[in-house]
Amino acid sequence: MEASPPRVPPGLYADALRRGVRARRRRTVARRLGWGLLCAVVAASAVWALTVRPWVEPPSETTPPVPGWTGW
Repeated sequence: MEASPPRVPPGLYADALRRGVRARRRRTVARRLGWGLLCAVVAASAVWALTVRPWVEPPSETTPPVPGWTGW
């Protein structure tokens, strides 16, 4: 406890500050790209759903009409 603390290199604070700013900038860019990708996926899904309309039941094709059939 009586020993003096170790000496810190003179440029350590500047390097740490520069790296911190760079890391924050990268996180901001990654977050913006993520939100942009999410919005693009939602828009593409909405366009697909409006075009294909998967909630509509397809027409029945199990019993095709028979030509020339008059019935009973």
